[in-house]
Amino acid sequence: MRYWLMKSEPSDVSIDDLASFPNQTVDWYGVRNYQARNFMRDQMKVGDGVLFYHSNCAEPGIVGIAEVSKQAYPDRFQFIEGHKYYDPKATPENPRWFNVDVKLVRKTRLLSLKELRATPELQNLRILQRGNRLSITPVDPRDWEFIMKLLA
Repeated sequence: MRYWLMKSEPSDVSIDDLASFPNQTVDWYGVRNYQARNFMRDQMKVGDGVLFYHSNCAEPGIVGIAEVSKQAYPDRFQFIEGHKYYDPKATPENPRWFNVDVKLVRKTRLLSLKELRATPELQNLRILQRGNRLSITPVDPRDWEFIMKLLA
């Protein structure tokens, strides 16, 4: 089992949106970074833990726990001409972009970016590393366990 931090802008899909979706599940669409795509396509497995993180908002941070509920499959939006995630080089026979489904486990209190930065035990968390802007990053099992204690 692996652990991941996955960023979502609450104006697109918030933790409350996820809680209201059928089966409390969302397809993690729109990733257009090859490294983040490769994490989903090549490494994520059903049951992997997910830290649901609100980004690009007034108070960024972890707002929930989720899990991967469906392995990678082609992102449908890459094929829809005119859609903001359309990719003219992608075809159904040769898709370029993939997503996984993510299912809510539980909403949590906000564990803010500020609090994460102020916690010495989490200094190696990838989201805190200089220059890291990936929307999906792996989380070390020790960091996952520490964060679970903070959110208990």
